[in-house]
Amino acid sequence: MCITSSRFLLVTLVALAIALPLGVAAWRPWPHHLLGNATANTMSVGGGGSGTTAAAAAAGIGASKKYEGSSEFVKLRYHMGPVLAANITVHPIWYGAWAPAQKHILRAFLRSISAPSAPHPSVAAWWRTVRLYTDQTGANVSATVFLGAERSDRRYSHGRALSRLAIQSVIRDAVNSPRRPLPVNPRGGLYLVLTSSDVAVQDFCVQVCGFHYFTFPAIVGYTLPYAWIGNSATQCPGICAYPFAVPPFALGPRTADRPPNGDVGVDGMVSVVAHELAEMASNPLINAWYAGEDPCFPTEIADLCEGIYGTGGGGAYTGQMLLDGHSGATYNMNGLGGRKFLVQWIWNPYLSYCSGPNALDH
Repeated sequence: MCITSSRFLLVTLVALAIALPLGVAAWRPWPHHLLGNATANTMSVGGGGSGTTAAAAAAGIGASKKYEGSSEFVKLRYHMGPVLAANITVHPIWYGAWAPAQKHILRAFLRSISAPSAPHPSVAAWWRTVRLYTDQTGANVSATVFLGAERSDRRYSHGRALSRLAIQSVIRDAVNSPRRPLPVNPRGGLYLVLTSSDVAVQDFCVQVCGFHYFTFPAIVGYTLPYAWIGNSATQCPGICAYPFAVPPFALGPRTADRPPNGDVGVDGMVSVVAHELAEMASNPLINAWYAGEDPCFPTEIADLCEGIYGTGGGGAYTGQMLLDGHSGATYNMNGLGGRKFLVQWIWNPYLSYCSGPNALDH
């Protein structure tokens, strides 16, 4: 039985992860080569009271165990747990100060997951790879993803510095509110806690950009798959919104790409949201699809393709992406209403390599 559910890709931080439960698929999108000879300047997390040095981060990233592209060594296995085969409803919980335009970007992405009418390459085509994962009955991950009821917490009811455990308390308040509570749906409900750029979350920027797990009945009253993703715009855009921002300690000349929706922090969040949704759908209770022998430290279907957005991606290269001829923005998938997004690829269990709808061989 696991005594922790934390999952950190940085091998050098495993000891810390054991002491910090509540979170699977801790993930950062930037390629580790950028940090090769980083300076020892301290990167602090606003309001979080924790920090690390760029040099330490470089050492951790260099030791990170990534599986890039096709590999016969990836042993992705099914561990007999459920996948989300019922219709999926995503419930965003907007914690902190959010502009309407920022909400529109993230809502548009969520609505695009089940929108086959979007032009190729589409977000819906990306989700078809997630759908390849099945449970022990042969039922696939659902093709239907709805945007459900939402909840806003503009008053920062749990403060502007949240622990991992406090994320579950935010969800508890949302589903138990006396006024317009979020519906409780253990079979197909996914709960996204989205924190604004002025909220510090435990390990944010230092170790994670987002994580997922499931709620504890002792805290929330139910077992519900959930994820937290933070807006990194003012805290660490070069860490969590790469390639729309570049770490200040990156080696060599590097120009940030233009975000497709004009918001570095929120456009960066889109890929982290996608990463966590794919893993929640295929591994909601941390006992379904993952690589590795230790369920306390699983490598999941999006972890296998960390930082890969197009053909040829891996290591020092994000892959072949698309350029909007009008705005000059970088993207790789189309959504509803003419929206464009940059979304990380995921592992295809039949092809045994990372896959996305913008692949040049499709």
